[in-house]
Amino acid sequence: MVYRGRVKNGVIVLEPPARLAEGAEVSVRPLRRRSRSSARRRAKPTLYERLKSVAGKAKGLPPDASVNHDHYLCGMPKRK
Repeated sequence: MVYRGRVKNGVIVLEPPARLAEGAEVSVRPLRRRSRSSARRRAKPTLYERLKSVAGKAKGLPPDASVNHDHYLCGMPKRK
């Protein structure tokens, strides 16, 4: 079982519902703190980051393409 907690005034305070017997032997392994920038680098790229290389590349589309894309791609009836 893994318990989480923080050090406060030099004492490890476990988050509830941690219930350990008095005198129980424990092992403590500090977690590495990640800086916000390193955490951001490891995070999945946003939709914008994934699509920015193709954004704005399409030329010569009908003016209503954003509304009627189903019509142009699949032959559905046009929307008003």
